[in-house]
Amino acid sequence: MKLRTFLIFAMVTMVFLLSSCIVTSYDYNVEISCDEFGSYNHMSGDFDVGIGDKIRIKLCSNPTTGFQWAYEMTMDNVVKEEDHDFEAPEAAIPGATGKEIWTFEAVDTGTTEVQLEYSQPWEGGLKSEWTYTMRITVQ
Repeated sequence: MKLRTFLIFAMVTMVFLLSSCIVTSYDYNVEISCDEFGSYNHMSGDFDVGIGDKIRIKLCSNPTTGFQWAYEMTMDNVVKEEDHDFEAPEAAIPGATGKEIWTFEAVDTGTTEVQLEYSQPWEGGLKSEWTYTMRITVQ
């Protein structure tokens, strides 16, 4: 009876240990403040990821100025946009900056470049005030 209990305990423990070693995906998080963009108008990042991994980018944004972030991708089948959201400013001050949050998921092997651009989208509006370029390699 003791042997059977010990073996069951050992098997259950082994299952838990093995299952804790399995990693399904990673989340990569990048946040860039307005102050950082004030020093460097054009920034970039390189990402080496696996299929299923997610890259979350939080970028300073103030829609009350007419500016908004948009992106273009060189290869559409390597990563896909999973989510796009706006995080309101912490302080309830008119004109305060918030954050645009973009989440991309790696869906196939390959390399792509995602060029995010902070611009006023209308004709005559300021273009490429800030940019953030992601070079993503999915293995």
